[in-house]
Amino acid sequence: MKQIPYILSLIIMLLACNNSAKSVETVQETNVPEFNSDNAYGFVAAQCSYGPRVMNSVAHDSCAQYIVDTFRSFGLDVIVQEGNGKLYDGTSVKMQNIIASYNSDIVPRIIICSHWDSRPWADHDADEANHHTPIDGANDGASGVGVMMEIARLIQSDTLNIGIDFICFDAEDCGTPEWAEENANSSDTWCLGSQFWANKIGEDSLFSISSYKYGILLDMVGGNECVFQKEQYSLYYAPNVVDKVWATANRLGYGNYFKNEEGGGVTDDHVQVNRAGIRCIDIIASDSKTKMHFPDTWHTMNDNIGNINRQTLKAVGQTLLDVIYNE
Repeated sequence: MKQIPYILSLIIMLLACNNSAKSVETVQETNVPEFNSDNAYGFVAAQCSYGPRVMNSVAHDSCAQYIVDTFRSFGLDVIVQEGNGKLYDGTSVKMQNIIASYNSDIVPRIIICSHWDSRPWADHDADEANHHTPIDGANDGASGVGVMMEIARLIQSDTLNIGIDFICFDAEDCGTPEWAEENANSSDTWCLGSQFWANKIGEDSLFSISSYKYGILLDMVGGNECVFQKEQYSLYYAPNVVDKVWATANRLGYGNYFKNEEGGGVTDDHVQVNRAGIRCIDIIASDSKTKMHFPDTWHTMNDNIGNINRQTLKAVGQTLLDVIYNE
C-alpha cells in the first residue's frame, strides 16, 4: 500500500456512495466467542515459514495452498481466482486471489479481506544493501490473514444469519519500488490482485455486488506500537461502517488502539472494493509515536514474526468478532 496526501476532492475519481453517518448499536451479544491471539499468531508464523510470498516463487505457491487448506479445514467453501498481472517494469506475474466463503447460501453478506503477498523489495530498509531483498511481510500481509483464519475457526460451529467472504488479495504489495526511476505516477502498480477482482466480480463471483452490505480490509494489524486511525477513503465511502467498528472497539476497551482521530488516505485494496461498488473501510496501522506514518517495520527486513504483537492481533480480532455477531 502507499500513503497519499489528503486531497480527496482531486484524487477520488471512483464511484461514490451516499452514506451518511448513522448511530451505532451498543448492545453486546453474550455469545461472542473469545478471539485466541495465540492461534492467530500461529497462523501468521505459518505463513512466514514458507519465506517471502512474492509472485512467481515456490514460497508464494506453497503458502497459497496452505491458506486454501486452512480455510477448507474450517468448513468454508474456497475458490482460487487466478490471473496475470504486470509489475512496474513489465515483468509478468501469476496472481491468486483466495476467496473463502462462510454460509455460501446466505444473503446479505459482508467481506473481510487482507492481502497475503509480501513486498518483493525492502526498499524502506535503513540499510541500502537490503533495498532489493524481499521481506517476510509478517505484519504487512500475514497478520490480516492470520486474524481472518482465527475468526473463520471460531465461527465454523455457529449458525450466523450473515454470509461472510474472507478474501485474500494477491499482488497488493508489488507497487513500484522507491529506488526505481519509474516511481512517479505509480499508483496503478499497487493492488494488482484487487484490481483484477474488481474487474471480474460480475463474472467470477458467486454473488452479485448487491449481495454485500460492506467490507472491512485488514492491513498491518499485528505489529508492535500500532494504532489505527480513521482512514480518509474509508470515511468518504463508508462513514457509518467506520463509526460501527471504532465504537465497538472502544466499547470493548480497545480505544488505545482504535483512535478517534482522522488519518491520511491510503492506496490500498479497499479502494478497489469501493470501485466495484461495495463500500469498504481500511483498518490500517500507523506508528503510535507519530500517529501519522506507517509502522517503522514497513517495507523493511524487520517486518518479521519477531515483531508481531499478540495484543494487537487480539484488539483487532475481538473487535471484528463483536461486529460480526452483532450484525
